Amino acid sequence: AQLVESGGGLVQPGGLLSLFCTAPVSISSFYFMGWYRQAPGKQRELVATISRGGITNYADFVKGRSTISRDSTNNTVYLQMNSLSPEDTAVYYCTANFLTWGQGTQVTVSS
Repeated sequence: AQLVESGGGLVQPGGLLSLFCTAPVSISSFYFMGWYRQAPGKQRELVATISRGGITNYADFVKGRSTISRDSTNNTVYLQMNSLSPEDTAVYYCTANFLTWGQGTQVTVSS
């Protein structure tokens, strides 16, 4: 199953970001869906996950300013982040069960 991310781009510091991850199959077939990110020169790191039952988990650096959600009708997982800073600049990847990955979407936070 190929996951497709969208919604990245250039965002002003302090701004809001909405990312979308669409799967070609029912996302209910995956126990976990999640978002990771990889900044230049750094390892890929977890941003947030959501289970089939809707249980969410967030990395400390996005707690309180990020929401992950899933829409089984549209086979889409969403990630919203606010209060963005240049440190949030990275390629954001969607994953299903930590085994299937999308190609990533670039997010650049800059004025």
